[in-house]
Amino acid sequence: MLLSYSVVLVLLHASLASGAIIQVSNGGPWGNWGSMENCPEYTLARGFRLLVESPQGREDDTALNGIQLYCMSHLDDKVVATITSTRGSWGRWTGAQFCPSGVIYRFSLKVEQPIVDGDDTAANNIMFQCSDYTMLRGYGEHWGTFGSWSNVCRRGICGIKTRVEGPQGNGDDTALNDVQFRCC
Repeated sequence: MLLSYSVVLVLLHASLASGAIIQVSNGGPWGNWGSMENCPEYTLARGFRLLVESPQGREDDTALNGIQLYCMSHLDDKVVATITSTRGSWGRWTGAQFCPSGVIYRFSLKVEQPIVDGDDTAANNIMFQCSDYTMLRGYGEHWGTFGSWSNVCRRGICGIKTRVEGPQGNGDDTALNDVQFRCC
C-alpha cells in the first residue's frame, strides 16, 4: 500500500498544470530562442512532423531543423491549426504522426553532444508520448542519444518554443538545438 501511494505522489509531482513549461536537460548549446507559438484556444497538440536534413556525406550536417505541431479539438479529428517556432534553413518535412487517441503530453529529445573539431548536429530527433501511452518516434536522424523524459503536461501540450542556430556561412551549422513546450 505504501509503495502505491508513493508512486501516485511521484506521478502527481511530475504532472504539470496549465501554463507550465516542460523541457529536457540535454538540449544543444547553440542559437537563440524563438517566440512561444500557441495552439488556438480549446485545441491541443495531437500530432507532429519534423523538418529534417538528410546526411550530407562530407558536407556539413544539421539533422533536425524544425518541429511542427498539429493542433486539434478534443471533439473531432480535424486539424484546426499547425504551429512551429523558429526553424532552420535546411531539409524536408517528414510525414505527420498522430496520437491514436488522446493528446501529446511529454517528450524526449535525441541530441548529439558537441564534437571538438567535428561536424556538430545538436538535436537530431524527438519522441513524444501520448496521453493514451502511445509512443511516437520522429523520423529524424541517427546521431546522438535520447535523453530523459520531460515532465508530463496533465492536460496536454499546446505551445512550442525552439532554440535554433542560424546559418554560419563557412562555419559548422547545427540548426535546431533545443525545444520547450507549454502545458495547457
